[in-house]
Amino acid sequence: MAEFKALFVYGIFKVIYSPFKAFKEISQNPRYVGPILIMILFIAANAGFVYTIVSKTYVEQTLPTGEQLDRWTENSTFWIKTADLAVDENYKDYINGTYYGNKSINFTRSNSTQISIQLDGTEHIDCAEPEGYKSLYLRIKQVAPEYKPENVTIYLFSTTTSDYFYYNLTQKLSNSTINEWNNVTIPLETGEWLNNGTNANWGDITGLKLEPIWLEDSNITLLVDGLFFGGVFRSPVENMVSYLFNFSLSSSMQFIIRWVLLGGIIYLITKAFKAKTVWRPLLILVGSALVTMFVQAAINVVVFSTLPTIYYPLELIGGVGGESEIAYNRILEETWVVDQVYRYVQMGVLVWTITLCAIASHLLAEFSWTKSFLVATVAYFATLLISSFILPY
Repeated sequence: MAEFKALFVYGIFKVIYSPFKAFKEISQNPRYVGPILIMILFIAANAGFVYTIVSKTYVEQTLPTGEQLDRWTENSTFWIKTADLAVDENYKDYINGTYYGNKSINFTRSNSTQISIQLDGTEHIDCAEPEGYKSLYLRIKQVAPEYKPENVTIYLFSTTTSDYFYYNLTQKLSNSTINEWNNVTIPLETGEWLNNGTNANWGDITGLKLEPIWLEDSNITLLVDGLFFGGVFRSPVENMVSYLFNFSLSSSMQFIIRWVLLGGIIYLITKAFKAKTVWRPLLILVGSALVTMFVQAAINVVVFSTLPTIYYPLELIGGVGGESEIAYNRILEETWVVDQVYRYVQMGVLVWTITLCAIASHLLAEFSWTKSFLVATVAYFATLLISSFILPY
């Protein structure tokens, strides 16, 4: 209760509902503790805002991870070569995206009805419910022959090559286009998968093989890229302490820089107009005016708490042109109302802050209201511009 009363004593809350009276009282007894308390409130509200956002955000986890890129389709040594199967890295034809590196794997075989491409072992991958990976993503491009395979089967080995699950991909590729990249998503651990061997275990996947079969002997060229296990979404909330610390630090820097810049620019402008402005009372009044930053952060906590759970899929974070935009637009549709409220709150706080700074200029520099609003407006937008270079976030 004592702390709550102190907020009124230093004019923090009074600035919100009675700014002219509050500024008169503050100018008569200027103390830095008021703006410092506002900064602490702002940091706390921003921390609440970050927690609200992070707790509603779920990002798709993939294997390989984003840091590893699609390493299985970046390095041909991951794939088993045989006497009649050529395996090379293709630097000219690949999926262009932030997760996809700068090459694909090129498989060629001459005069044959089938091609068998096999990943030469992986780490033990958990694809079992409920925590394991739920999807397998694969990009395939058939360069030759110029007609589709009669049958395509994918195998997932478990521990040994004798224990595996297999899935008929023929139907999924029925609408694929020859000589174009086709994006394939295969759900894992479903009834469409059959198993061979008593030890086949979804919790321990150790290898993969893709086997297309054609009706006639042909020269076969097949490109593969973007091989990922995915479908698991996790919230970054487990790193919350790090998020809160970093964001609290940036919030304090944001407040201090805006406070000093805004106060300094108003001071210089009023001095240019021959006003007898005193630095300390002006700086404290400007710091008190920035109570609007705390109010905005507090409103953001309330507004963003109404958001639905937001999922960031591989299509968005993978950065492939077209796919990324579609995924982003889906998220925009889900968050449209909150985004509009956020924009209007920003506009309202901008006008409110300029008004409070105009009151400070009017009181200390004894300017007319027109000149006071002009000074406040120029100073505020100059502050935003300069601070955007100092803290570009």
